[in-house]
Amino acid sequence: MRKRITIMNSPVDVLTMRETIDIIDDSIREKKSIQHIVVNAAKLVHMQEDEELYQSVVDSDIINADGMAVVWAASLLGKPLPERVAGVDLMQELVILASEKKYKIFFFGGKEEVVAEVVRKYTSVFGKDIIAGYRNGYFKKEQEANIAVQIAESKADILFVAISSPIKEIFLNTYKDQLKVPFIMGVGGSFDVVAGKVKRAPEWMQKVGLEWFYRFLQEPGRMWKRYLVTNSLFIYYVLRERVKTIFSKQLRE
Repeated sequence: MRKRITIMNSPVDVLTMRETIDIIDDSIREKKSIQHIVVNAAKLVHMQEDEELYQSVVDSDIINADGMAVVWAASLLGKPLPERVAGVDLMQELVILASEKKYKIFFFGGKEEVVAEVVRKYTSVFGKDIIAGYRNGYFKKEQEANIAVQIAESKADILFVAISSPIKEIFLNTYKDQLKVPFIMGVGGSFDVVAGKVKRAPEWMQKVGLEWFYRFLQEPGRMWKRYLVTNSLFIYYVLRERVKTIFSKQLRE
């Protein structure tokens, strides 16, 4: 039984990158369907108000801490995590795993030119045998069931879904049984990074938790409100939880 902690009423698995990959590899080999999700500061904030998003997250089989803010919050709350397991890094590691173990991947999401470029890049490095299929992330609600059938018929071992929250979480939670894919993972904006549409922060900024700021610098007009509001709320919720923890401890003593 894996150890889990709770932050802002959301479970988070106490796992390293290596441990996460091993669990995923086992599930694929055993054809045991599991769903993976990552949580960052923004998602934890949105989960406080969006019940459907909240339920789709807590129903997932593996929940990793994507952002350094979550790792720091866990430490502040006395529930330390071993490390950050960023979604884009995990996706890259799983592509390598697919090449080594002859697994097939379906790529779902992003603009047509973006997902096609992701497939082209991975094919050029790892060969076409890892590709089960791909589809862009633009569709109507009534098309969802047909997309699920397309993915199932591809016989993919791994499904990456690069669609914004909460759409991807809700789609996966709704159709994960019909998809018949051993491992399912929402990857957010990872396709844009792989395709070269968005630059990732330097490693030193990732380590000190400033990846969000680097993203803001690339698109300040679109990102300023998102980060100002969600980051402020995240700090408020974490501090409130910290105060409650201290108060509860004092009462017990």
